[in-house]
Amino acid sequence: MKTFMGEDFLLENETAKKLFDKYAKNMPIYDYHCHLSPKEIAEDKKYENITEIWLYGDHYKWRYMRSMGVDEKYCTGNASDYEKFFQYAKCIAYAAGNPLYHWTHLELQRFFGIYEPLNEKSAPKIWEKANEIIKSGDFTAQKLIEKSNVYLIGTTDDPVDSLEYHQKLKNFSTKVVPTFRPDKASNIENSGFSEYIKLLEDKSGIKIKKFADLKAAISSRMDHFAKMGSKISDHSVSFVPFNKSSDEEIDQILARALAGGKISADDEEKYKTAFLLFCAREYAKRGWVLQLHIAALRNNNTKMFKNIGADTGFDSIDDNRIAKKLSMFMDELDKDDLLPKTVLYSLNPNDNYTIGTMLGNFQCGGIKGKIQMGSAWWFNDNIDGMVNQIKALGNLGALSAFVGMLTDSRSFLSYPRHEYFRRILCNIIGTWVENGEFSSDEDILKEIIEGISFNNAKAYFGM
Repeated sequence: MKTFMGEDFLLENETAKKLFDKYAKNMPIYDYHCHLSPKEIAEDKKYENITEIWLYGDHYKWRYMRSMGVDEKYCTGNASDYEKFFQYAKCIAYAAGNPLYHWTHLELQRFFGIYEPLNEKSAPKIWEKANEIIKSGDFTAQKLIEKSNVYLIGTTDDPVDSLEYHQKLKNFSTKVVPTFRPDKASNIENSGFSEYIKLLEDKSGIKIKKFADLKAAISSRMDHFAKMGSKISDHSVSFVPFNKSSDEEIDQILARALAGGKISADDEEKYKTAFLLFCAREYAKRGWVLQLHIAALRNNNTKMFKNIGADTGFDSIDDNRIAKKLSMFMDELDKDDLLPKTVLYSLNPNDNYTIGTMLGNFQCGGIKGKIQMGSAWWFNDNIDGMVNQIKALGNLGALSAFVGMLTDSRSFLSYPRHEYFRRILCNIIGTWVENGEFSSDEDILKEIIEGISFNNAKAYFGM
């Protein structure tokens, strides 16, 4: 029997161990997509206890705890921090097959030097030891980032954000850059759309009555993000829109939305098509990267959404067909040489081969891996999801050009997820070498592993 999550965790042969130890383990982290708070980084947030850093805002953990019958007061309610930690400890001991089990223990090992499995019996001792380390003064947001060898963090930011905290982080040892996430300007069907446009008017100084005004306002905010070092954007869409319309019709749809009128599904798609095409063309002109996150079905539980809001663990995978409209969208941009570097993620693993084959249609212009298949994301952020994504990309495209892993997390303790990914990557490629399916040329293997771990992302995003 192997040691519980020991040195060779997930590494099943000698080549895999060698690739991880020599080439992956110590590479810096290029965390190009996450949800960390730039305010907490700039203020070098200090923590009271492990619950605050581990369970506050972590909907992955809340979702699992609910599935184990834990009352909501121990997730988002008014139970004490120790009670919340203890309930999580009781649950996680039974999380066979859930990546939370591995993430939890990797974080305990890497940040606290705790190698004992977390459960009901060990919880009191682990609570005391972890909190002693947290209160030592060497456990702040910035120190955790530095300890994790993070080269760059791409936060997720709204166009109306001031980015004042990014300005304060200019001299921090890790680059912290904003990511342009204009979903609120795109989601014309939402009830708060007109109120959001007023915020955009205030920030841009542009009165928005027509679509041309909106484009000017959005472009001005892109300029603001560029001054803070950003070259990256992100759009979340439950479906890929493609329904072209005239400028006049888009103006009418926008005017109706601003007046509080009803927006039909057809109007929504026409507006979102025009908005996404405009943004993508701007990104291409600026040399930015477009990230497109597809197929999340959000806020499914109306009662809980009303009680505790979004991003609390009530989202799931959508199953819209994406191939035809994704192709039309990318082709429309490519016709005018305005298809930006693009990372395509789908939350639905059934889309892996659709995306994997779509990449090759638009890999033109002499850019290595111009169109990327995004890493296994959210519900796919587990061993099977990562293996399937890596193998699909290997089967259909250029795995060696892959920009690799991201944390997609709100926690400063999530960086061992990169180690998790790198172990899985090294095991896959190591197994191919051991089986005689890929060359054992060490120079090439070194370049592939270091590339996917860090170098490819650094070159691709160019920040």
